[in-house]
Amino acid sequence: MKRIYLIVGGVILTAAAIVWWAAASQTSWSEAEVVTLRGLWIGSLPALPPDPSNVYADHPQAAKFGQRLFFDTRFSSNGEVACATCHKPELMFTDGLPLAKGVGTTTRKTMTIIGTAYSPWLFWDGRKDSQWAQALGPMESAVEHGGTRAQYAHLVDEFYRDEYKSIFGPLPDFSDRARFPDVAAPVDDPAARAAWDGMTQTDRDAVTQVYVNMGKAIAAYERLIQPAPSRFDQYVEALLNNDKQAMQAALTADEAAGLRLFIGKAQCISCHNGPLFTNNEFHNTGVPAAQGLHADDGRASGVVKALNDEFNCLSTWSDAGENDCAELRFVTAEGAQLEGAFKPPTLRNVAETGPYMHAGQFATLEEVLQHYNRAPRAPVGHNELEMIALTQNEMSQLVAFLRTLSGGVTAPPELLQAP
Repeated sequence: MKRIYLIVGGVILTAAAIVWWAAASQTSWSEAEVVTLRGLWIGSLPALPPDPSNVYADHPQAAKFGQRLFFDTRFSSNGEVACATCHKPELMFTDGLPLAKGVGTTTRKTMTIIGTAYSPWLFWDGRKDSQWAQALGPMESAVEHGGTRAQYAHLVDEFYRDEYKSIFGPLPDFSDRARFPDVAAPVDDPAARAAWDGMTQTDRDAVTQVYVNMGKAIAAYERLIQPAPSRFDQYVEALLNNDKQAMQAALTADEAAGLRLFIGKAQCISCHNGPLFTNNEFHNTGVPAAQGLHADDGRASGVVKALNDEFNCLSTWSDAGENDCAELRFVTAEGAQLEGAFKPPTLRNVAETGPYMHAGQFATLEEVLQHYNRAPRAPVGHNELEMIALTQNEMSQLVAFLRTLSGGVTAPPELLQAP
């Protein structure tokens, strides 16, 4: 009987030790780890950085006008595509598709616009250097909105003349269709290009100015779309306040273990750092080419496009001064490290923004981690990843942690729909 008591007592003590160890693991961090976690906490997110290239960036009326444009399907070749077609608020401003679809199908997945006011580079390859320049790209893309800047200038004239005037000043008189064709732009479409080339430089500039102001208004709206705190942020705040009970309430033991892996063994933090969980740089992680698409050289061609962009920070359409635009002036423009490199997306709300990678190659977070665990040869350039040998349980814990980054956005409901 005494032997039975000893065995039972030993089992109870062992179980208690396991519970104690799990609780300690869930709440105990080194000083260095606390510093790291504070850096990931949304409370460390600084105030919105100014955009010197856009004097309307923080203009309330411009933001309201930009919101109208964001949801207006008339600004497309078929009258059915708006910014919100791909950037759906209910899907965290993505579309749930492997490849974005407008009037046609693109070769890249839609990235979220949440928090992009903090990013010096837009799109997977960083081919745009501001939110307003990014907003203009899809508008004249043959497979996205499919329209032209002349068409859009006429639409603004017809539907938004007074609102435009209250922000940017009077619109030019676009009524002479011989001078201002319905369809005209410096695009690949032969008819639109010919019509554009037939316009005087003064008339082309008048149309482009309206087009640019559209982009700057949309950017003013997008600056209002920021991530809200998640359970992870509640956990870190509790940690900083030394509130172990609140820490245990915020994250489960598996989620906390996943967080430990995220900043440690799994090396996720190498690229996904800071309060937006992205370093806004470019990395080759050996992602395979999407089925039916050629291998994508990513940043290698993206940086060339950024430097030659009609609407970049150094352009005549930018409001930036001569000492601004440091990112563009000092950009790394060549090197083997750019081949096949893409911008790490924010991981905030990542559980709601699949499929994943630049062409939606992976349907689930589990598939993403399996890829990282293998660290295969890159289809273009050199894969920066090294094998990390996570166990299946560790990958499950890491996925559990990633799901704690869901918090939605801070914007009120009225900003998440057509006004």
